[in-house]
Amino acid sequence: MSNYKLAEHRFNEIEHFYGENVHILSSPYLITLLTRLSQSQTVQPELNKLIKKIYTNLIIEASNIYFNKINISVETRMKEHTDKGVLQTDIIDNNELAVVVDLARAGIYPSHLCFEVLHDVLDAKNLRQDHFFMNRKVNDNGEVIGVDVSGSKIGGPIDNAYVFLPDPMGATGGSLSHCINHYKKNVEGSAKKYVVMNLIITPEYIKRMQLDHPDVEIIAVRIDRGQSSEKAMQSVPGTFKEEESGLNETQYIVPGAGGVGEILNNSFV
Repeated sequence: MSNYKLAEHRFNEIEHFYGENVHILSSPYLITLLTRLSQSQTVQPELNKLIKKIYTNLIIEASNIYFNKINISVETRMKEHTDKGVLQTDIIDNNELAVVVDLARAGIYPSHLCFEVLHDVLDAKNLRQDHFFMNRKVNDNGEVIGVDVSGSKIGGPIDNAYVFLPDPMGATGGSLSHCINHYKKNVEGSAKKYVVMNLIITPEYIKRMQLDHPDVEIIAVRIDRGQSSEKAMQSVPGTFKEEESGLNETQYIVPGAGGVGEILNNSFV
C-alpha cells in the first residue's frame, strides 16, 4: 500500500501589515490575468473568460486552505494486477458544508463558478448557493451613502458551514459588510468561517471589514492604493495605514478596473 501524505497548505502571499486574516496572493499567473482584465479594451466575452480562470483558482486555493482533510484507502486500476494497487492518501473531506453567496450583480457569475468547482470535492447535499440582491446607494454627487437591498433567496441554515462570498471589487466594503451582518443576525446557525474572495481590494475596504467583521477571512489577487501618499506607496502595504487610500471621490478603486459589474453583465446602468 502506498501512503501519500500532504503537507500543510499555506497561502503564497505578499508582505503586508494588515493582519493575519488578510491574504493578498503573490501569483504571477493571476496578476497577469487581472492586469489584462483591468484594461479598457477588455470587454465581453473576454472578461468572462478571465473571471472564470481567476475565480477557479481562488476557490481551489480556498478549498486547499480551509477544508478538513481525511486519510482514505482506495483501490486503483492496478489492483487487478497486484495487491499493491492500493493507495492511501489525504483528500478533502467531502462532508464539509459550504454556502456560496451570490452578491448580485457583480457576484452572480463568480458565485456560480465557485459553486460549480466546489461540486468537484464536496458532496452535493452539503453545498448550496444563496442569492443576495443589493446595490450601492449614492447621492446626487455620485458618492456612496449606503446600501439598497432589494431581496434575497437564502436556502437554509449556515451552522458549521463555510460561507464563501465571491465579490470582484472590494472598494468600500459597505455592501459586503451589510450582507455578512444579515447572515450573522438573521440566518439560523453559526458559520464555521466567512471567506470573502475579491479581485481587487483597497485599504478602506480592509479597514471597514476588520472593524465590522474581524473574524472574516479576506482573499484577494491585488490591493490598489493609488490615492496614497508617496511615502505609503513606497512602503510595504499597511505600514502607513493613515496615509493609504485606494478610492476616488466617488468611491471607485484607483487604479482599479472600472465598472466590472457593468461589463460583466453588459448593462451600463
